[in-house]
Amino acid sequence: MRKILLIVLIIIGFGFQGCASFFGGEPNFVKVKDTKFMIGQKPYYFVGTNYWYGFYIGSPGETGDRERLIRELDQLKENGITNLRILGASEEFYLKAAVDPPIQSKPGVYNEDLLVGLDYFLSEMGKRDMRAVVYLNNYWEWSGGFAVYNRWVDSSKAIDPNDPRQGWGAYMDYSATFYRNEKANKIFQDYIFMLLTRVNTVTGKRYIDDPTIMSWQLANEPRPGANDASLEYIEYFHKWIDETAKYIHSIDMNHLVSTGNEGFAGCIQNEDVFLTSHSFPSIDYLTMHLWVKNWSWYKADNAEATYPIAEKNAVDYVNKHIGYARQLNKPITMEEFGIGRDLESCDPKSSTVYRDKYFTKIFELVYDSAKTGAPIAGTNFWGWGGEAASPNNDNIWRKGDPFMGDPPQEPQGLNSVLSTDTSTLKIILEYSDKMKSIGK
Repeated sequence: MRKILLIVLIIIGFGFQGCASFFGGEPNFVKVKDTKFMIGQKPYYFVGTNYWYGFYIGSPGETGDRERLIRELDQLKENGITNLRILGASEEFYLKAAVDPPIQSKPGVYNEDLLVGLDYFLSEMGKRDMRAVVYLNNYWEWSGGFAVYNRWVDSSKAIDPNDPRQGWGAYMDYSATFYRNEKANKIFQDYIFMLLTRVNTVTGKRYIDDPTIMSWQLANEPRPGANDASLEYIEYFHKWIDETAKYIHSIDMNHLVSTGNEGFAGCIQNEDVFLTSHSFPSIDYLTMHLWVKNWSWYKADNAEATYPIAEKNAVDYVNKHIGYARQLNKPITMEEFGIGRDLESCDPKSSTVYRDKYFTKIFELVYDSAKTGAPIAGTNFWGWGGEAASPNNDNIWRKGDPFMGDPPQEPQGLNSVLSTDTSTLKIILEYSDKMKSIGK
């Protein structure tokens, strides 16, 4: 009889929690009203960063360094950084270009230490009134992502982007076949359900009831494929976006859902593809990323000549996407932008003249736009490196090395903002204060 009563009480308790989710939950969840983010009755503007590896150092296992995490979260808070875009999933990659260990080594086989690390990370963010944008998959190889899900379903295929006989175009197209791979997406949906319904071991709160989470993001930089040939499969890309977002909303009615897409540059340079990707009611706001070096606008070894061109192109890119947001009547965030230290040095003591100049320009552009009512709400620079430094002369990440803002396939320190970068942090704090002043 006691067992039956206990089961009934658990069901009733779960039901009341579900009702709270249905009716909008706690008043301090981030919501969207037309082209603005709102927390309660107040508009929400922010300067944030990418801190993808937070759950790794929050883990009680082999990758953990909770003392570092606490110090860095405190420093971020002190410098006005209260919105963190973070990784919420990783899969065991079939090549050596990905972070190790992963959360998911095989379908349905999860690393509990890393999930507890995410619990701890979110709980510490909540103590500091921070918000998390959590991406659940990856178009690229560095956390496993789409290609791993594809290979789990069909192990006969394995595209290596670094093999000159295959290359990045072949890898990107292979990654994009995930959108029409129903078996692979079933495994992905199992992961989504597990994570969203997880009870945080630190707070005792289900993830779907945690206002620390601002948004679930479908993936990091999902693209329809490598080039215009992908137009043949655009319908699968768009269908996947809408159906996956709807699936998330069917489980979680409290949180926003976003794509994680780069914008025009992540939609085969086709604005119709981008607009359709973000037009679905299931997608709550637009995203864009901005990489002046990767897009060949800026060359660090010829900075004086190329920086003015890069800055102009960057301003045009931001303004174009603000226009897209107006067109769809939704807010937009620029959740990735970055630039290397001068001459692309990875030495923590090297100068950051051009990065500081670039950050100032981007922050000022976003602030000026937002304060006049434009539908842009915030930025997340890439990325937070904190106290870390590469122990290797070649700056290549190896398992057991400290994590930095740069993912494992990139030189460690390349685009990382470090705890010692006082000039950059001063700029970040200045514009964080300005963004927070809007609407007060």
